[in-house]
Amino acid sequence: MGNFKVGDRIPSFSSVIEDGTTITDKSIAGKKVILFFYPKDDSPTCTKEACNLRDNYKIFQKKGFTIFGISPDNDKKHKKFIDKYELPYSLIADPDKSIINAFGYFGKKIFMGKEVEGVYRTTIAIDENGIITHIIDNVVSGEHSTQLSEALGF
Repeated sequence: MGNFKVGDRIPSFSSVIEDGTTITDKSIAGKKVILFFYPKDDSPTCTKEACNLRDNYKIFQKKGFTIFGISPDNDKKHKKFIDKYELPYSLIADPDKSIINAFGYFGKKIFMGKEVEGVYRTTIAIDENGIITHIIDNVVSGEHSTQLSEALGF
């Protein structure tokens, strides 16, 4: 699951965030970034994950991390999701799944006992040079901040 491992450089990408601003791999260079891949805005499990990160956002911010979520939803849907739940971080729109596929986080999975195609709920931490430092592929939505903090060593 996934095309990359710790120590790999992230792939080139370009998309927009919720306000239509373009974001690329080059625009996040020089920043420590947490990028969480999730299936869909406003679904119960995705909302739980997004709100868990919201509630603990300052912990990551104090450690110098910028957080971005990424899903196949468009920028307008992301804006509504951010506004509804007062999310303090941006969401990257990937309706054609080009970024999600570049990372290898889309494919067959089991959902509610059935095999479906979808986004693999995965989070990666990236250093200032665009190198993946951590991968969490067993995300527990309601405890995701704790998982991240423990993985990142704080």
